[in-house]
Amino acid sequence: MNPRRMFRNSVLAVAAAGLLASGCTGEGSSPQASASTSGGTAADSRQRAALRTYYAQRLAWRACGAPGFQCASLKVPLEYGNPGGASIALAVARTKATGPGQRIGSLLVNPGGPGGSAVGYLQSYAGIGYPAQVRARYDIVAVDPRGVARSAPVQCLSGKEMDRYTQVDQTPDSATETTRLATAYQGFAEGCAKRSAKVLPHVSTVAAARDMDILRAVLGDRTLTYVGASYGTFLGATYAELFPARSGRLVLDGALDPSLSAQQVNRDQTAGFETAFRSFAADCVTQSDCPLGTGSVTAASARLKEFFTTLDARPVPTGESRPLGEALATTGVLTAMYDEGAWPQLREALTSAMDGDGAPLLSLADSYYERESDGSYSNLMFANAAVNCLDLPPSFSGPEAVRAALPAFEKASPVFGRGFAWAALNCAYWRTPATGTPHRIEAKGAAPILVVGTVRDPATPYAWARGLAGQLASATLLTYDGDGHTAYGRGSDCVDTAINGYLLEGAVPPRGKRCS
Repeated sequence: MNPRRMFRNSVLAVAAAGLLASGCTGEGSSPQASASTSGGTAADSRQRAALRTYYAQRLAWRACGAPGFQCASLKVPLEYGNPGGASIALAVARTKATGPGQRIGSLLVNPGGPGGSAVGYLQSYAGIGYPAQVRARYDIVAVDPRGVARSAPVQCLSGKEMDRYTQVDQTPDSATETTRLATAYQGFAEGCAKRSAKVLPHVSTVAAARDMDILRAVLGDRTLTYVGASYGTFLGATYAELFPARSGRLVLDGALDPSLSAQQVNRDQTAGFETAFRSFAADCVTQSDCPLGTGSVTAASARLKEFFTTLDARPVPTGESRPLGEALATTGVLTAMYDEGAWPQLREALTSAMDGDGAPLLSLADSYYERESDGSYSNLMFANAAVNCLDLPPSFSGPEAVRAALPAFEKASPVFGRGFAWAALNCAYWRTPATGTPHRIEAKGAAPILVVGTVRDPATPYAWARGLAGQLASATLLTYDGDGHTAYGRGSDCVDTAINGYLLEGAVPPRGKRCS
């Protein structure tokens, strides 16, 4: 069981295996509204004064994690419509600029998700793996967005409940299986509502963007410098929409198109994974160890679909209590689509599964879900659903609507289409109404923004990068003609040089710049 609207930086996804605004009405009002409370009433004055206390706070840094990292806690309003009310604490981490060269300021990073831990990403990759010249001139900073990891995390199910949830058949063939799937979604939503009632209405992307502005101010930066990957591009674009004058150098890598409906997002992502799988298959059939044969891509696709059908009827053992059925096997395959470096691992895992040992493919699925060896899960999937279901109205109203859309999804991907369509049903049962709507983001008045798109990106199709770059008034599109999810730090000197030049010198690549 996999809510497919997952947008994760490829480094996060594979290493772990990678709407709307404010004002007195709270996080769910129009994104075009003012980013700060305005008006002349006494209540308005009290709200402005309450918000100023957050902007004036000082962070108490302490050593944490590996040497060179510091952590702190940032206090933000639970509800921006009532900043004088309850507050929550967000986890912040940084590694300071190493030199040589003059420090430019802070560089905030976000790996995507929604639900990915930015602090974990900083400590495992960005703070040590970003280009040395960038780390020399910037403090690299991360904040776990509200509802995520260490920041008032959304909780929904226990580990054992998640084990059962991830095994539910997501390509129902009968009324009984459809009811079982809908019941699973209902149980997930009820678990979130029961365990996370306080925070659940307040984890929108707009609220997270407003949190970033408080952090920017507390760090002492006049403008925000930011690298957002995958879902992090939507977070960054939302920030630019709310605070165009405070937007500095923003890199939006693996972009989302905010003008699309949830159903269009899911259908486009279905096609994106189909494109990525066909690229994998084209490589696989040239390899001597390809478990999908050595014929055509079409034949390889048919072989994988046939294998999924077999697993639906007869799961294979894994050496533990969870057999490998169609749902977990599909997730395992999709995990490897985030990074072409995982293709050899996928070939081996598929070969083992077809020979009767599902453990390697199960391991790939577990990495996607961030399941630990002790059976516990991170809150990634809980936060993912909470943010997605709040940011956009649901893709479908119920099972009948899914059935009507199946032909379009299966056209987008003969292999994965049915599963993606049914996975998009999850928000239909969400207890907290969506506060966001699809809309264009122009961010007029923002400094030049760099949007990056990968041609065969599975999770954020290249068309989305073109779409976002076309909407943002000051955007330039950088194209990476490659495979996998996102582009920065993934092996293209051309991409890295262009982004580094933008971050360090403000140099925007020429229009039409294309890298390989």
